[in-house]
Amino acid sequence: MVRRGSIALLVVLATADGTLTGMAILITGISELVTCDETLEGADQSQGLGILHDAAVIVGAEFEDAPTTVQWVGPAAQAPAVDWSFDLGGQAVLPGFVDSHSHLVYAGDRSAEFAARMTGEPYDGGGIATTVAATRGASDAELRTLLTARLDEMRAQGTTTVEIKSGYGLDLEEEVRHLRLAHELTEETTFLGGHVVPPEFRDDRAAYVDLVAGEMLAAAAPYAKWVDVFCEPNSPHAFTGDEARVILTAGRDAGLGLRVHGNQLGHGPGVQLAVELGAASVDHCTFLSDADVDALAGSETVATLLPGVEFSTRSPYPDARGLIDAGVTVALATDCNPGTCNSSSMPLMIALAVREMGMTPGEAVRAATVVAAQSLRREDIGVVRVGARADLAVVSAPSYLHIPYRVGVPIVKTLQV
Repeated sequence: MVRRGSIALLVVLATADGTLTGMAILITGISELVTCDETLEGADQSQGLGILHDAAVIVGAEFEDAPTTVQWVGPAAQAPAVDWSFDLGGQAVLPGFVDSHSHLVYAGDRSAEFAARMTGEPYDGGGIATTVAATRGASDAELRTLLTARLDEMRAQGTTTVEIKSGYGLDLEEEVRHLRLAHELTEETTFLGGHVVPPEFRDDRAAYVDLVAGEMLAAAAPYAKWVDVFCEPNSPHAFTGDEARVILTAGRDAGLGLRVHGNQLGHGPGVQLAVELGAASVDHCTFLSDADVDALAGSETVATLLPGVEFSTRSPYPDARGLIDAGVTVALATDCNPGTCNSSSMPLMIALAVREMGMTPGEAVRAATVVAAQSLRREDIGVVRVGARADLAVVSAPSYLHIPYRVGVPIVKTLQV
C-alpha cells in the first residue's frame, strides 16, 4: 500500500487459526540510518547522530491498535528473522521530523502582506488581526478540512509529530474551538490566547490579560498541553514581560507546560522570563544579549529557532552557531502560519539553518528531530531507538546530507507503518 507523499506499510502476523498476535516488519536496504541515539553501540557518533551504514530496523506492535514501536536496530547482516520485510533499495532513513512550533488552525490569506514585506514593509504583528477575523468566520468543517490538508502536507515531507497552537480566535469560545479541533489530530496542543491583543480590547489591555489568564485559560486547559505567549514589547500588538508573566504563571498553575515567543522583533524580556519560569522552549531568539545567551546556556530551556520567519520577513537570522558554541540547546521548527512563514517544510528549515545560521547539516538534523522532541519534553520521538515510536522518514538519496544539499527537492517522505 503506497500513499502519496509517504511510504505506507502494514503487516499483520497471525497464528494458524487467524488469531491476531501482533504486527512486525523488517525494514532493510538502508544505506545510512541516522538514529540520533547517542547511546547506540557501534554507531558513528559524530555530532551525536548515531549513524549505522547498511542497516536495518524492525518495527512492530503487540496488537492491532497498539502504537507501532522500534523493536530492533542494527546492521542488516545481523537482523533477526521475521516473517515480513521491506527493502528500501539503498535509501537513507532518519527519525521523522518533530515540528515543535506551528499555527495551523486558521482561515484566510495574507499573501499580499508577504508581497509588501518583500518591498520593505516591516512586520510588527498587526496582520494577525486579519487572520483572526477570517478564522472566526470559518465553520468547524472548513477549519478541519484546512487543518487536515496542512498536516498531510507536513507528513508528506517527513514530519511525524506536530505541535499546534491556537491564537487566531482570541475570545473564549473561539480559542476553545480551535484547540478542540487541533486536539483531534495531535496531543501537542498549545493555548495561545496571549498571541496579540484583539481590536475589541485595544483600549483595555489589562482586561484582556485577565480574561486570558482566567476564564479563557480555564475553558481551554482541557484541550491543551502547553500555554504560550507572544512576549514582544517591540510590537504594540503583543505582550510586555509583566503581562506575559501573568499569563504564563496562570497556565503553569493550571498544570500546563510553558512555551514562549520571545525576542523576535528586538531585544526584550522573553528569553529571561522563559528561563526564570522553566519554560520547555523559547522560540524565535533572533535578538539576544550576552546575558540572554548565558541564561539559556545555564538552563534546560530549549532555544527553538524558526529560520523560515526570517526568510519570509527579511529579518536578520538568529546566530545558531554562536548559541551552540555557547552551550545552548537549539531546536528547529517551521512556525508554519499565514503571516510570517507559510511553509510546512522542515527540510527547508534545515537548509536555511545550514546556509544562513552556521549550523552543520548534522546539527540541523538533530535540531529538527531529537532536540525538537526535547523541546516538547518527549523521549519517545525524534530518535530511532528500541522502544521509541516507529516514526521514520526516508530520504531518496544515500545520505542525510542530501536534505540541505538538494534544497527545494521533495526527497524526504514519511514511512508510515
